[in-house]
Amino acid sequence: MRAPASRWAVGAWLVFVAACVAVIARTSFTTDISAFLPRSPTPAQQLLVEQLRDGVVSRLILIGIEGAAPEPLARVSKRLAAALREQDGFASVNNGEDAGFAGDREFLWRNRYLLSPAVTPERFSADGLRARLEENLQLLASPAGMLLRRILPNDPTGELIHLLEHLQGQARPATRDGVWFSRDGSRALLVAQTRAAGSDFDAQERVLGTIRGAFSQAGGVGEAKLLLTGPGVFSVSSRASIKGDALRFSLIATLLIGAMTLAFYRSPRVLGLSFAPVASGALAGVAAVSLGFGSVHGITLGFGVTLIGEGVDYAIFLFTRATPGIAPRETLDRIWPTLRLGVLTSICGFSAMLFSGFSGLAQLGLFSIAGLVVAVAVTRWVLPALMPAGFTAAAVAALAPAAMAALRRAPPLRYPLLIAIVLAAASLALHRGPLWSDDLSSLSPVPRADQLLDQQLRRDIGAPDVRYLVVVNAPDEEAALQRSEAVAAALGVAARKGLLEGYDAPSVYLPSRQAQRARQAALPAPAELDRNLQQALRGLPYRPAVFEPFLKDAAVARTAPFVDRDHLQGTNFALKLDTLLVRRGPDWAAMLPLRGVSDAAGIAREISALSGARAVLLDLKGESERLYGDYRREALTHSLLGAAAIVALLFLGLRSPRRVFDVLAPLAAAVVITTAVLAAVGQLSIFHLVGLLLVVAVGSNYSLFFDRRVASGPDHSRTVVSLLFACVSTIIGFGLLSFSAVPVLNAIGTTVGIGAALALACSAILSRSEDSVHGRHS
Repeated sequence: MRAPASRWAVGAWLVFVAACVAVIARTSFTTDISAFLPRSPTPAQQLLVEQLRDGVVSRLILIGIEGAAPEPLARVSKRLAAALREQDGFASVNNGEDAGFAGDREFLWRNRYLLSPAVTPERFSADGLRARLEENLQLLASPAGMLLRRILPNDPTGELIHLLEHLQGQARPATRDGVWFSRDGSRALLVAQTRAAGSDFDAQERVLGTIRGAFSQAGGVGEAKLLLTGPGVFSVSSRASIKGDALRFSLIATLLIGAMTLAFYRSPRVLGLSFAPVASGALAGVAAVSLGFGSVHGITLGFGVTLIGEGVDYAIFLFTRATPGIAPRETLDRIWPTLRLGVLTSICGFSAMLFSGFSGLAQLGLFSIAGLVVAVAVTRWVLPALMPAGFTAAAVAALAPAAMAALRRAPPLRYPLLIAIVLAAASLALHRGPLWSDDLSSLSPVPRADQLLDQQLRRDIGAPDVRYLVVVNAPDEEAALQRSEAVAAALGVAARKGLLEGYDAPSVYLPSRQAQRARQAALPAPAELDRNLQQALRGLPYRPAVFEPFLKDAAVARTAPFVDRDHLQGTNFALKLDTLLVRRGPDWAAMLPLRGVSDAAGIAREISALSGARAVLLDLKGESERLYGDYRREALTHSLLGAAAIVALLFLGLRSPRRVFDVLAPLAAAVVITTAVLAAVGQLSIFHLVGLLLVVAVGSNYSLFFDRRVASGPDHSRTVVSLLFACVSTIIGFGLLSFSAVPVLNAIGTTVGIGAALALACSAILSRSEDSVHGRHS
């Protein structure tokens, strides 16, 4: 009966693995940050994610070229900009040159009277025209005189120049040899805006490759050095760092654990079987999340693969306890109640995540639970059928005496352990400042030097801050534009007060119909404008007939159709408008990115003084940290609920308060001491919390097996050796991650590496001394 049942178990396992692979083949993997939004996000949180994913600041790539004299740097800048403007991946490339902006200039020139906020009735009165004409006489002798001579007959009021100045903003880069430079002249500067959203990491990576290739072709292979920064650059480099470290350390850990397993069991077949529960659990976890959520988030996959690490312990418990003359299934039958209880405690710990308001956290819980269940099921019903006949771990006999001798010396360490627990708890209670960090910058895998470079280039170029953004909500597009114009006026006042350096607004590129109508009304009738012009020209050295084009253009503008989105096609302003003026469900939102903010509170006061604007100053950094804080607090709350469920489960399974205490005490001690050690080094993050959950999941197996009643001394010694081997494997697997420079991997690796070792040590120290040596006899 056993053989057919085993064959059925193996066959069912193979079919299940094939089904998981089929599901995964159709699974979409996403890095969309909205997966880690609350299921009912606030409007500010929703806007935050939209801006991080698709906003204008997410599409900007800041480029620096340094390492040579200004003249060759300027040549490389011009060649690089020209090459990038020919690529479809860029909406705009700007280095201070006029090249590549013919469509933009034509759009501004053709619609200058409808676009310019300076168009008012006073500006076209006789006095207003005379003031502009007198200013032009002075400008003709300035460096801007060449441009002015070309446009003066059509535009004596200077609307085009006013628009160009308004578009450039108040923060202008220094210029040398016709291109932008840093203030000290050591670095040429460019700004590229990608067509792809900042959240499209693959597209951003291709764009970065295009820039590097164009730089090499532009002659930047000598002393000149290319510098790239911006949200897309950081996203691509962070993904590469995390992927590289995860693959590298996982490979090293696999080789080390594999070598240790092969040396311990001396069987290539057993070596392969050791990884079967882990691989099966990982496949099941991905498939379960795919079926439950429709897609698998990259963060969930990365964390879940580490969470499934507990599965390798199950195979170790089976193989290490295998003895000659006893069928593997009988061995499992003896330890199954304890193994089952350990799995159930782990499931309780992770199941609380399923009810999280954050879908990302719920994905993590489902992945872990499905993976653990499948891993233990493969160990229970599949591995015994595939093990070599008569297999036994010969190394157990060699290691058992030393392991048992160490175990006999453990109980006297109870009082030192108690002192360590008290000191750890006291240090946590007296910890200065918040124990948990909500500062996202501390979790960034971007090196500090790169962050400083980004700040420097952003300051030199005058690019929009990644942090501050004014958001205006409205029921329709026209209302959004009108309200953004009111906010822009308030921001102009704030800029004159020194509260910020500049801003961008959708109404710059597409004024509201109300504003355009008012500007048309500000233009006098042809006869009246001609009289005002003749009066303004009296005594000035202009020929009256030279301004005939101006009179014709103004007359056309009075009845011209309003500018709309279609008029922007073929210009670099089209994508910018699409990122600054967006439809959100039935409503619309206008975005106004800010530059050089020095007094956010003052800006907020200026905006709040507006009536009916429905504008809010969004601090992207502050809002993201509040969102992260909510995420971390909810994870902590659900972890405590999971801990309560574990206690209840142990009472049901063990039915003895004393035994429940014996199982929980080592876990509590390991968690408290590990937390104190981590807090002494720095603040804790949500990744440390995930690591502590893993410590409980792994450590529960240790404490339960020490509590388990055994029938003989040899059986107990094999249990101790299996626990020691499992713990060493866990320490290798996770301890290597502590050497990663990526905060995510470092936090999990350090926490589990320390916690697993402490959980085993505490379980040995707090086990009953007589039971530790002789076992608990039934």
